[in-house]
Amino acid sequence: MSKSEIDQLTAEFYGAFDNRGGVAPDVTRIRRLVLPTGVIIKTGPEFTAYTVDEFIEPRLLLLTGGRLVEFAEWETAERTELAGDIACRFGEYRKSGILDGVAFEGGGHKAMQFVRTPDGWRIAALAWYDHP
Repeated sequence: MSKSEIDQLTAEFYGAFDNRGGVAPDVTRIRRLVLPTGVIIKTGPEFTAYTVDEFIEPRLLLLTGGRLVEFAEWETAERTELAGDIACRFGEYRKSGILDGVAFEGGGHKAMQFVRTPDGWRIAALAWYDHP
């Protein structure tokens, strides 16, 4: 059951950014998926470590302000290892959208650490690398 719960949590994370067809993205659900003290890290070209709120705010503006439309990202491959109440997932993803009127596609890798809490599995840390 734990692997399927982690699969669902991961899918919910990716789905939080989807604004295709004019649907409002649900970026604030990240607060439910990631521990309040969780860390989210973007590697190059500009290394940045975010708190949950620091991560959410600019993405919410980008996805609801009209600059980034028809956006989605989705996992294409993953390896997940579980050990009791902890799990690690290394995944590949693709993304596409229209940024400032220009269509784009891309992808990268995400590394996610999960912990089982009294309220279920949550993301404790996430790091990602976008392919150039």
